[in-house]
Amino acid sequence: MNVPLLPRRKPRSLAIEVVDKLTEDIRGGRLPAGSKLPTEASFMETFGVSRTVVREAISRLQAAGLVETRHGIGTFVLAQDSGPSFRISPDQLGTLREVIAVLEFRISVETEAAALAAVRRNDDNLREMRDALGAFTAAMEEGRDAASADLQFHQEIARATQNHHFLDLMKSLGLGVIPRTRLEAPAMVQPERLAYLRRVNQEHENIYNAIAAQDFEAARAAMRTHLSNSRDRHRRSEAGSA
Repeated sequence: MNVPLLPRRKPRSLAIEVVDKLTEDIRGGRLPAGSKLPTEASFMETFGVSRTVVREAISRLQAAGLVETRHGIGTFVLAQDSGPSFRISPDQLGTLREVIAVLEFRISVETEAAALAAVRRNDDNLREMRDALGAFTAAMEEGRDAASADLQFHQEIARATQNHHFLDLMKSLGLGVIPRTRLEAPAMVQPERLAYLRRVNQEHENIYNAIAAQDFEAARAAMRTHLSNSRDRHRRSEAGSA
């Protein structure tokens, strides 16, 4: 893969550039469905970026449904279905009311996914969830965007159901389904944002602990609490802006 080194920029900007280049290769067929992506070290050398940038880029590609990482094997390009499919596009998430509607939809689906995951999860599933939680914590504490890790955690729960329909649905939603990526103002006070992300992180931990303990009722309740808190927060914002 002959790609010029990327100029010095912030890690997030570099990650987006890597994503754009790889997305173009996938869409253009230069990286066909089923092909295995190069190693992290190879990407670091090819693009002239850090391991953090490579991992962020892969996480974004996963969130977009373009690639899938198989534990202990590697990351593979997924087939791109050109036929009719369910998808919530970014332009459908431009208002508080639409974000709330999607959160209501997610509550109905993901609470049951969490319960099934608690019953059916295996050690690899738990390992992937824990990795996503670690990525979320690192991004939060370093002041980076944690949305990709957030979505990855929810997708790993869907994967742990061992029912591909849950995972297919979560992949179809895309990164825009994480509400704060659509509606949070850039000038949001940093302490307030960090406090909110820490609450989200604790809610994620509660979900993970219930799934790890194979307590399906607790997993269902923890997921409902997590998504309902987000829904209610946006409802209050909607009422305040009315």
